[in-house]
Amino acid sequence: MELDPVIHAPARLQIVSLLAAADEAEFAFVRDTLGVSDSVLSKHGSALEAAGYVAVRKGYVGKRPKTWFTLTGKGRAAFAAYVETLQRIVAPSGLSVVPDDHA
Repeated sequence: MELDPVIHAPARLQIVSLLAAADEAEFAFVRDTLGVSDSVLSKHGSALEAAGYVAVRKGYVGKRPKTWFTLTGKGRAAFAAYVETLQRIVAPSGLSVVPDDHA
């Protein structure tokens, strides 16, 4: 049982978790929701993009440049596998990473 090292960094786990609940999320929303700096989000977003877990889209809203993140199919599968592995690791404790109403 090995946790995916790309996802395992706390900031990347938070990013992937947030994106798993959305079709797409704007950079500032992700940054503000996670309470990280632009540079931290950019660094970890780039690592997730390099792994093929996150797609990055750049564009404009009016004259303001914007960046959006999307969790790819590969990223969704990697996150699901991560959660399954984490559940197997914690199972002997009698605890669960999955809420009772989703088990």
